[in-house]
Amino acid sequence: MRFLMTSTSEQAADETLYIEMGEFIEELTKSGVLLATGGMELEGSLIRSSGGEITVIDGPFTEAKEAAGGFALIETRSKEEALEVSRRFFKILGDGEGRIQQIFG
Repeated sequence: MRFLMTSTSEQAADETLYIEMGEFIEELTKSGVLLATGGMELEGSLIRSSGGEITVIDGPFTEAKEAAGGFALIETRSKEEALEVSRRFFKILGDGEGRIQQIFG
């Protein structure tokens, strides 16, 4: 099962965070759980289709602290395992919030 994890963080990154997160990412990559990871721009663009009309609206749409700033694409045997990966991630990251969504196909 594949899941997309997105996260926001209230913590400022420091050397300890980079080291611990690097070790966590290396562990997940070696085990085959982590397929991709990266940061995301906070603003983005909204693309809306209505009645054949395509509209593009440039962000930001929310306060920066509420916008997802990073993602990880993971592959696990179950949703419970994906949630455990997320719990471990936030133990390193600290305060913030995230979302996990199963990817189909």
